[in-house]
Amino acid sequence: MPAWLTVVGIGDDGFAGLGRPARRALLSASVVYGGERHLAMLPARLAARRAVWPRPFDLAPLLAERPHAVCVLASGDPMLFGVGATLARQLPAGELRVLPAPSSLSLAAARLGWPLQDVATVSLVGRPLAALNVHLHDGARLFVLSADGRTPAALAASLATRGFGATHMTVLEHLGGERERRVDGRADQWPGGEMAALNLIALDCRAAAQAPRLPLTCGLPDDAFIHDGQLTKRDVRAITLARLAPAPSELLWDVGAGSGSIGIEWMRAHPTCRAIAIEANDARQRFIEQNRDALGVPGLQLVAGRAPDALRGLPAPHAVFIGGGVTVPDVLDTCWAQLRDGGRLVANAVTLQGEAVLAAWREQHGGTLTRIALAHAQPLGGFDTWRQALPITLLDVTKPAKPSADS
Repeated sequence: MPAWLTVVGIGDDGFAGLGRPARRALLSASVVYGGERHLAMLPARLAARRAVWPRPFDLAPLLAERPHAVCVLASGDPMLFGVGATLARQLPAGELRVLPAPSSLSLAAARLGWPLQDVATVSLVGRPLAALNVHLHDGARLFVLSADGRTPAALAASLATRGFGATHMTVLEHLGGERERRVDGRADQWPGGEMAALNLIALDCRAAAQAPRLPLTCGLPDDAFIHDGQLTKRDVRAITLARLAPAPSELLWDVGAGSGSIGIEWMRAHPTCRAIAIEANDARQRFIEQNRDALGVPGLQLVAGRAPDALRGLPAPHAVFIGGGVTVPDVLDTCWAQLRDGGRLVANAVTLQGEAVLAAWREQHGGTLTRIALAHAQPLGGFDTWRQALPITLLDVTKPAKPSADS
């Protein structure tokens, strides 16, 4: 089937800023879908029927138009956080044609003189403000796609609270249009008030000396987490995450999550990493919620319950970490059964009973056992001595792939 659907990127300069192919597609379309703001940009001479996106958003009416000539209007580059990417997941490539306009990111980079490849982008459209926190580093440059006109003031207040008050903020309204405007200032001196609903925020991040430094590597400081002592400590956490080996788009089960530290650091490893934290204790569930927001991964899913019952119905993971409860009947077996082929299971034990369970389980399923023994220098009178932490026994096993039908 030839392309029946054309997605047209339109800027704030409206129909006048479109190229000839985009105009031709709109003139020949039987119906044009888009938001109210975009549809209002079309001239009256266009014969196509205008269709506003349904609320809640639904592609079904649009897809029902196949094979008639249909256009969709989208902001700037439709494949950048736009409806073009959504449609591309629904349609064969041959049925879809995309005609992009300059994105708001390209226009912002041009206005500020920032090389676009050096700037991270965060969308807060339909996402919590906490999604920005994982990107906050001294010297980082960020483009933030605002949810609305209140986003800049809310973001400035959040930056000041987190020790990034010296960050230089630039708010760019109506980029590429006649009403384009630029507002500059420090986060801790931002005047507040509401900006235009269509805005992009550029951040040149500057951290105060007392701001917490959160590295990109595994093993955040223990005090980066709110916890009650039920926490996989920093050095053991780094070793554990190295064995779990997070990779893009993979899903982790953090079973008996405690403060959620393993699942949180898993998700910080890559923007597409996903994690589900399973925790039965009410207070620790609140710790997980606070920690995931503070450390920039509000998308971490929390399941309130105790394994193995709480694992029923969850999507199959690529990796599983069991930080507590290895002695609970069926926990290891349930996790192993649900783990994808080629997935990794890592379990830690601190008691003799837990160690015995891991050793017996290894006899049946293979893998490696590692004992982690750490010591920290602590005062002893007027001197210092080594204080041994409780040793940790770590089981690390990879689930073998099932033989294929062709083998």
